Amino acid sequence: MRKQGLPQPDPAGLGQESVWDYPRPPALEPAARRVCVTLGGVVIAESSQSVRVLETSHPPTYYVPPADTAREYFSRAPGRSFCEWKGSAAYWTVSAGGLAVVGRAWSYPQPIPAFADLANYVSFYPADFSCFLDDEVVRPQPGRFYGGWVTGDIVGPFKGVPGSERW
Repeated sequence: MRKQGLPQPDPAGLGQESVWDYPRPPALEPAARRVCVTLGGVVIAESSQSVRVLETSHPPTYYVPPADTAREYFSRAPGRSFCEWKGSAAYWTVSAGGLAVVGRAWSYPQPIPAFADLANYVSFYPADFSCFLDDEVVRPQPGRFYGGWVTGDIVGPFKGVPGSERW
């Protein structure tokens, strides 16, 4: 029986995942798809060694290993946040292709032990960058707070839509 106030999951088709089958607390797993992130037409991250974080009601968030990011485009941005699962996040300004995006890329320099494998990997808000999984264009998770990557193989509904504040 579902907790009152939670939405009914969309039916998952063949080859699809429902975000309502993802665990809480979240899980970290290797990504099966190649990640590419660009800004202003410049590739700032590209990897076949990325990991994804899976959390109930959220599309996966993809994190790129530091060695697969073009660090010359990154500088520290002001601000920090704390995730109860992963720890303290640091934010990055990314400047490339004549554009600058402030504080919309992040990493966990010293994550909580359960997420130690995520140390210094970088993630990006797909609303602010051009993000791809293989050749598929990623759509952003609804709302400006969340950083999930929405693709055709993920079904929701997703946290971040209007009315989801108490999910």
